[in-house]
Amino acid sequence: MSSQKVNKKLPATRAAPLPSREDILAFIARERDVAVRAGSAQPAKIGKREIARAFGLDAEGKMALKRLLRELETEGAVARKRSSLTSPGVLPPVVLADITGRTRDGELTAEPVEWDAPTHGKAPRILVTMPSKRKAGAPVPGVGNRVLLRVEPGRDSTPERPHYEGRVIKLIAKTKAQLLGIFRDGPGAGGRIIPIDKKNANRELEVPEGHRGTAQDGDLVAVEILREGRYGLPQARVAERLGSIASERAISLIAIHTHNIPHVFRPDALAEAEHARAASLQGREDWRDLPLITIDPADAKDHDDAVFAMPDDSEANPGGFIVTVAIADVAAYVRPGSGLDREALLRGNSVYFPDRVVPMLPERISNDLCSLLPLQDRPALAVQMVLDKAGKKLRHMFHRIMMRSAAKLSYQQAQAAIDGHTDATTAPILDSVLKPLWAAYAAATAARGARAPLELDLPERKLLLKADGTVDRVVTPPRLDAHKLIEEFMILANVAAAEMLE
Repeated sequence: MSSQKVNKKLPATRAAPLPSREDILAFIARERDVAVRAGSAQPAKIGKREIARAFGLDAEGKMALKRLLRELETEGAVARKRSSLTSPGVLPPVVLADITGRTRDGELTAEPVEWDAPTHGKAPRILVTMPSKRKAGAPVPGVGNRVLLRVEPGRDSTPERPHYEGRVIKLIAKTKAQLLGIFRDGPGAGGRIIPIDKKNANRELEVPEGHRGTAQDGDLVAVEILREGRYGLPQARVAERLGSIASERAISLIAIHTHNIPHVFRPDALAEAEHARAASLQGREDWRDLPLITIDPADAKDHDDAVFAMPDDSEANPGGFIVTVAIADVAAYVRPGSGLDREALLRGNSVYFPDRVVPMLPERISNDLCSLLPLQDRPALAVQMVLDKAGKKLRHMFHRIMMRSAAKLSYQQAQAAIDGHTDATTAPILDSVLKPLWAAYAAATAARGARAPLELDLPERKLLLKADGTVDRVVTPPRLDAHKLIEEFMILANVAAAEMLE
């Protein structure tokens, strides 16, 4: 029997159908979620090749998929970042972000550095969380820092809370300080900059003609680098003239700019401060007859706390005291989310120099409306604390009040009065105000001694300046009981506040 060649046809493989738009969008979202759950440091790579492989497309199907993906991009249904597709308006698993603010609870919030606002609208906010374990001494991010975050959708997103939560992987950098230097005249209309930073002391900068602004020879200036090349000096532009290096302002200005301390208030904050009006008695208890007094350094420009004490006449507390501590009610003028609130959040605190103060709030607020000036009506938050004769705090109560300070004293002035050297201000209030304060302080000190807390009685050093602003000498002012009295009562007030919050 002769062999015959038999041709057998293999059954044709059936091409997978083209996925629908909904299938593609669901696949992109699913792959991103898988990457997030896996803790991937990189966004999931999702392109035409990955989609075609997932849906088993042949060459013809890949061509159709390419056209479909182009349509989805045109419609804005998907976004392309580099060579990968993502859902539009959705953050990848790892994001480079700038910390821009805080929630009402004080938690940090951030915004992504890269975001297509014209296409996707306002950038989403990210609630920043810290790793559960952090090395001792590791830098802690704050407002103004740039960080690398691992993000995931927020569990309880609301208009108040951000839509994402991000754990800090790495603190990229603190906000860069300005480059400062001394301007020196050069040939023509330009000049040179001699940096004041020791690290850059030998790295002069060239200021081309037309870029010196109003700088004069010997001025302290802040500069921006224009160009750096392989040959010649780097070129810079004078961004701000800060004044003569020989002036009394120079040292403080160097510190302010080197450490990037905000020292110029934004227009909206200044406008709010200037339009602020004195608080009214509405919603407050009238305590203007209570002779609260302020005790501060002799050169203090603002007075934000006041004290008063008197014997407790309750039969249940023989020998006890009622101590009142009042703090200027800043909340009467600084409302959440306002320009003043944002400015205070950015600064965090006031910064004191030998020749100036960089305040947290404009002087209209800090030195006027919120300064407890004598014989002026001022809103305050007060706590009354009942101490027994041994100085132990029995109870406390907070009040929102309107007060009127009876006197403004310096530490030295108050101490001199107690030591028997009164003046026109202290003589009228010696028996009614000062002696009861010292008696209550003696009891509180006894209670403190019984608790035996850690006590660091470190000397304070003070810089005294000459008329030209240069340093005259450094002195160590004596520690007076007047200092310790205010400290002790402020600690008691803070303990009361903590207990109230708990």
